[in-house]
Amino acid sequence: MGLDELDGKILAALSQNGRIRWSALAEQFGVSAPAIADRVRRLEKSGVIEGYAAQLNAEALGLSLTAFVTVTLQHPSHRQGFLDYVRAHKNICTCHHIIGEGDYLLKICCPSTAALEQILSEEIKALPGIQQTRTTIALSSVKADAGLPIDVDRLIDVGRLSD
Repeated sequence: MGLDELDGKILAALSQNGRIRWSALAEQFGVSAPAIADRVRRLEKSGVIEGYAAQLNAEALGLSLTAFVTVTLQHPSHRQGFLDYVRAHKNICTCHHIIGEGDYLLKICCPSTAALEQILSEEIKALPGIQQTRTTIALSSVKADAGLPIDVDRLIDVGRLSD
């Protein structure tokens, strides 16, 4: 799908505020609200926009502990069972297949060290094929932005957008 500069600007605005009204976007970019609505629908249909979500305060929801866990599998044959577990577990916020130390990097949000211990010791380490885990606990978060860095000029430079 070809994206133009206005698409890039719309994506940047929506990544900062997914609830912004189409009329506000239209005013900001000097086009009609129906034109913005059509573009947003096209971006959704093409899969560029996958969805919308609220940014939640973990601490306010009783999830005061954030841990990053590197998981090493014994063999790739254990991957599917591990990934099925990850997809089903509500406290695992993100999972990245990585290169370097370990195979996967998990971000786990939970209420306490006791809850983290239960997840690690009784669940993850009990899965078939888990060779090793390494855990780092976050003391605080300086930046926890879920959005992507939309730089319209860079997207044009690398040919993802057309002028």
